[in-house]
This record gives sequence, C-alpha cells and structure tokens, in this order.
Amino acid sequence: MKEKTVKIYSTPTCHYCNLAKDFFKENGVRYEEYNVGTDMEKRKEMMDKSGQMGVPVIDIGGEVVVGFDEAQISKILGL
Repeated sequence: MKEKTVKIYSTPTCHYCNLAKDFFKENGVRYEEYNVGTDMEKRKEMMDKSGQMGVPVIDIGGEVVVGFDEAQISKILGL
C-alpha cells in the first residue's frame, strides 16, 4: 500500500498541533509541517482547504482533518 502524504499546518505555540506531531512520531508517520504563523502562502493554502483559520489542519492524502482528532487520523492512516 502506498504511504499517504501527510501535511500539518500549524503554529509553534499550538498545543493540539504538538499533540498531533507527537502522535505522528510515536506511530512512525512521516509528515511535512508548515508554520502558518509565518508562511502566508501556506496559511492561504490551509484556509482554502479547510475554510477556516484554526490549527492544526491536517491533510492526509487529500483528506482534511481540522483539529487533532486521533480516532479520525488513525482511521485515515489505517493505524
């Protein structure tokens, strides 16, 4: 099975963003991280995908999860 591309749009001070990144690390999930606090282009991309400003926004192979929903993320990743 092809590994899904995981992108997380976050800010350094976001508690749930850090929980999500810890979850990915614990489960060996590789991810790309974008700091939407400083990267305006990625902030716009995140807003276009999710329709909102809240972080984290997690894109897993094109499926968007807003917030750290561990059950939903696990399901999409097949964990």
